[in-house]
Amino acid sequence: MAEIVTTSLATAPLAASRATTPAGHRQALRPRALAACIQAASLLGLLGPLAAQADFVGDSQLNLGLRNFYLDRDFRGDAAPTSRVGSWSQGFDLRFTSGYTEGPLRFGLDASAQYAYRLDGGGGRGPDTALPYDRSAGEQVRDYGRAALTAKVRYSKTELTVGEHRPMLPVAFFDDSRQLASTFHGFQIASKEVDNLSLTAGRFNQIGTRESSDHEKPYLFTRPYGPRHPSDGLNFAGGIYTFSPNLSASYFYGQLEDIYQQHYLGLTHNVALGNGYSLKTDLRYYDNSTDGDALYGEIDNHTYGLLSSLKKGAHTFSLGYQRMLGDSGFPTLNGFTPQPHLVNWSALAFIKPNESSWQTRYNYDFAAQGLPGLRLMTRYIRGTGIKRAGNLSDSSESERDLYLSYVVQSGPLQGLSVGWLNIDAKLQHGSDFNENRLITTYTWKLW
Repeated sequence: MAEIVTTSLATAPLAASRATTPAGHRQALRPRALAACIQAASLLGLLGPLAAQADFVGDSQLNLGLRNFYLDRDFRGDAAPTSRVGSWSQGFDLRFTSGYTEGPLRFGLDASAQYAYRLDGGGGRGPDTALPYDRSAGEQVRDYGRAALTAKVRYSKTELTVGEHRPMLPVAFFDDSRQLASTFHGFQIASKEVDNLSLTAGRFNQIGTRESSDHEKPYLFTRPYGPRHPSDGLNFAGGIYTFSPNLSASYFYGQLEDIYQQHYLGLTHNVALGNGYSLKTDLRYYDNSTDGDALYGEIDNHTYGLLSSLKKGAHTFSLGYQRMLGDSGFPTLNGFTPQPHLVNWSALAFIKPNESSWQTRYNYDFAAQGLPGLRLMTRYIRGTGIKRAGNLSDSSESERDLYLSYVVQSGPLQGLSVGWLNIDAKLQHGSDFNENRLITTYTWKLW
């Protein structure tokens, strides 16, 4: 499987992710955030009856993830929706992962609670995609959060999980690119009974987006404040087969009931070229079409992607190509839920109708210079041939990303990560912007 970026590089367009807080709802958010923390404590209390099982407790983990997140986006041009957006916030992600009870049929129970508090920002600024936006107050909310449980049952090498999920599938991918992570809710079955074959199937009937304390039925995102026609659920199934350590193939099917059907094919190949060089190639294909009652009308999209990465020591050079075919852009879920299995997924995403996009990318690991933990990534993506409605001319867009990160390797702050991301986006028919993000993360292992 190709490398999937799940940090703040798994970005999504600002204009395409403006989940907001309804007018008059602002005062309810702070009690709700507090209730989420209280609920988390209650959920952990429910684990007591199972604590008598030694494996359940002995193999359990309790981690507190801390994330300090600063975002500033500066729009350019007379047509910009606003001159500047952004915020500074502190997030907490408490996650309990249990072991399993004894016996052939083993049980476990996980719990999680997320909470974020705005340190600065708002003050008349528009939605920034990091925090929920209160339209009545004209600013981001002060705090928000949510909590959930996941029950799990394991038999042999097959596991059933019911509740909250953070999937990383070609047909459903959670979003960890801002403050609170988006989550899916429903059930999933994962099996590795057959050697070299991983199978996954399930159904998600709710999504908690990164900018909401609520869980909603899945729907197709069209535009900010666009129409919402909820689906009863997202059904999915698929698998990954590993032919050898250097070759794997995958197929997944997704059905957002009465909205779209999705087929995915993927192929990953690694080869050593000699003299320290290695080449990794990813091929991706999506076929998206209308399903059932077609709540959003006809969906017609075929997406091809190719990403090749040449590695030599600390250097990695990558070239990517992505093509959208058909009358529709690539379909995305609530609040522009990301899909990093697309080879050119980025801040602009490059998923508009008929868009062709190229990527050139360079990664460097400073461990080669005696600075382990320090990494650099820079890339440039350009998309052309974007089909616009009516008789309007085609459009184009481009994006340049620069990401520098450092992870402390030893000492009392071992594992502390600090990252800076700069995005420079230019749109032929839209508002250019320059964005900076500063992200500091640390996971405190309580046990």
